[in-house]
Amino acid sequence: MSSGSFDTISAVLLAGGASSRMGRDKSRIDFHGEPAATRITRLLASLFAEVWVAGGDPPDSAVGRRIADVEGPRCALRGFVAGLEAATRERVLVVATDLPLVTAELLLALCAWPEADAVVPRQDGRLQPLCALYRRDPVLAAAREKLATGDVALRAVLDAVETVTLDDADLAQVDPQRTALTNVNTPEELARALSLGRS
Repeated sequence: MSSGSFDTISAVLLAGGASSRMGRDKSRIDFHGEPAATRITRLLASLFAEVWVAGGDPPDSAVGRRIADVEGPRCALRGFVAGLEAATRERVLVVATDLPLVTAELLLALCAWPEADAVVPRQDGRLQPLCALYRRDPVLAAAREKLATGDVALRAVLDAVETVTLDDADLAQVDPQRTALTNVNTPEELARALSLGRS
């Protein structure tokens, strides 16, 4: 566990996933001298007192307590459920390991937004549920139900709970360069992120 500032919000890094398009474990990809999972969890630990790392095989340098994905089909929802189950705070910030350029400004904006069951960025019309803030109990109940029925898209969970969004105009205030939600799923996307990022 860390000594971050917020003691009322748990933070979860989702470190699992097949990484089939990348061809290697995204949590261990070197990003300006450190693994992606380490980079993101260091940021989370600077902000939040409780940090969890769900699923996968993250490097030892990643900050936070490790938890395994719950049982089920291979999907992000398994780690999502595991993280919410482990979290001890009412609200839980969830971030995927393939967002190495995520910033404190964006994460704090999610925490400061008017509360709902889910507070989710929406950039260029696309929801980003793997960088979002959730109210633990109602979202966990919805996520467990979806996982049990095989409806594993996180969008289905959002449809089942009260969701508010940070849209492009909101995001521009905290991420004017539009890089914080840069997703790294392929070698080409990694090369672009490295050209944008700073160590």
